[in-house]
Amino acid sequence: MSAPQAEAMAEPEKQVPTGTVRVDRDAALVAGLRRGDEDATEHLLDTYGDRVYRLAIRITGNEQDAEEVVQDALWTAARKIDTFKGESAFGSWVYRITANAAYQKLRTRKSRRQEVSWDALSPGVDEQRPYIEPVADWSGKVEEPALQTELRTVLTTAINDLPTDYRTAFLMHDVEGLSNPEIAETLHISLPAVKSRVHRSRLFLRERLARYLEAA
Repeated sequence: MSAPQAEAMAEPEKQVPTGTVRVDRDAALVAGLRRGDEDATEHLLDTYGDRVYRLAIRITGNEQDAEEVVQDALWTAARKIDTFKGESAFGSWVYRITANAAYQKLRTRKSRRQEVSWDALSPGVDEQRPYIEPVADWSGKVEEPALQTELRTVLTTAINDLPTDYRTAFLMHDVEGLSNPEIAETLHISLPAVKSRVHRSRLFLRERLARYLEAA
């Protein structure tokens, strides 16, 4: 058999799924953190620093607070690594720690100023409306680039106007993709409370964006 024929009959190289690579890397990272390796702590920052910062800045809306949240969250993740049981993805566990730290930061800030209540913010919102799709699904309804840019700006402002409790639950669910049970565990609230906050947030945001979505 010639060399070309042998190569042709050789088993093709298997492509390793990206998710599998992520799991393997996280497993190695967790093992290193449990051993107390200094390199593992640095790797935790390199791997998740930017991601948890994005979540923190979305929830807090403040760069300084977000930076403090990142430091607190990653330090907590490294220090409490033995509490990670592997029942969910390591990344989801880190996000929950981050969301909780950001939420506590917001609540501390809220105690220093009077926050607008939900009823005062959206007296006209009909909570009995049926299921509202996630905000991520709305972008495709606006085709003009200029309107898409304006829509994103208005959406960001509207999200920041949500009361702290609602904004946190909404961002964790619709933006970060965490499950209702994960959110309930992080925020120490019931599953119905999570669903209510996410639903009411979507209703409020849809009211704010109504003219863009109706024109689409």
